[in-house]
Amino acid sequence: MANYSIKDLEQLSGIKAHTLRIWEQRYALINPKRTGTNIRYYDQDDLKLVLNVSLLKENGLKISKIAEMTREQLNEAILNLSDANNNFVDQIYALTLCMIDLDEQGFEKIIDANTLKYGFEKTMLGLVIPFLSKIGVMWLTDSINPAQEHFISHLIRQKIMVAIDGQAANTSSDAKKYMLFLPEGELHELILLFANYLIKTRAGKVIYLGQTLPLNDLKMAHELYAPDYLLTVLTGKPQDLTVIEFLESLSTSFPNSEILVSGRQVVGQDLDLPNNVRCVTSLNNLISLLEDNSPTKTT
Repeated sequence: MANYSIKDLEQLSGIKAHTLRIWEQRYALINPKRTGTNIRYYDQDDLKLVLNVSLLKENGLKISKIAEMTREQLNEAILNLSDANNNFVDQIYALTLCMIDLDEQGFEKIIDANTLKYGFEKTMLGLVIPFLSKIGVMWLTDSINPAQEHFISHLIRQKIMVAIDGQAANTSSDAKKYMLFLPEGELHELILLFANYLIKTRAGKVIYLGQTLPLNDLKMAHELYAPDYLLTVLTGKPQDLTVIEFLESLSTSFPNSEILVSGRQVVGQDLDLPNNVRCVTSLNNLISLLEDNSPTKTT
């Protein structure tokens, strides 16, 4: 079971460490454990409790009332809130708890309810993508273990694949052609998979090449398909190259395609990009480009 510092709890819950310490003293809400060297730490149950408290506070309950609840009453209040509330921020907390508990049934309930109400695309943009950003923070701070991250990523991947399969082949002859790939060593494909879905829903032609693709194989596929656009996401640094060296190699190798790049290695990095390389700063940015290129767009 993972251990957390009070700073971890602050970062993951949004509740200041100073406030958490006051709650410890005044309400005995959480009780830190101590290592053999007397260093305070918190366990997974403490994290779940703090996340639940944060969610209830944001929905108007006073901390004094929350502190009086038994764990069963607290869980019931959270379930009632989840059933009644359609706020995406609240649902992100709920998904976080599902990930921590490896709760597939809870995940399915949250995603299916939001998809029914808002549609798949809005659920992804408003709920799942912000949740993935939160997972990224948790990963960087060692707040989740690989099993939890793999569990939830697999479930999200399944949802995206089902949504992709549900799209009819409705492209026209003049539709723009997109080729999607991740470079060698890059395994985080959920954003790229969702981009595949977005392209299909806007009648674009798309080839999805997936994870960790060597450049020589990309060149072969590019020669066969001749896409208007190449799209990739750089979460980690490319193998054996700097980011700008990698982008320059793409630019040189594929001068007749526009190369769209996103991911934390590119967005906000103030890179001097080659002429045919464009930074996609957000999924909304990508959606605008796709809609401008849509063969069904009216002028």
